[in-house]
Amino acid sequence: MSNTSSKKLYRSRINRKIAGVCGGLGEYFGIDPTLVRVLFVLGSIFVGGALLVYLILAIVIPEEPI
Repeated sequence: MSNTSSKKLYRSRINRKIAGVCGGLGEYFGIDPTLVRVLFVLGSIFVGGALLVYLILAIVIPEEPI
């Protein structure tokens, strides 16, 4: 059995503007959280479902442990 730690998705406590979802996704994928925020804004303007997805992720994704 290997002792490698797996990467887990959490809502960020540091890179948060509202609920920390975009900050957590940015940290998980290794990209700038601002880019994730811009994608969510563009998605909610042009596609229309991004706000609902954000709310669901804010409920489902646990907050980063202290």
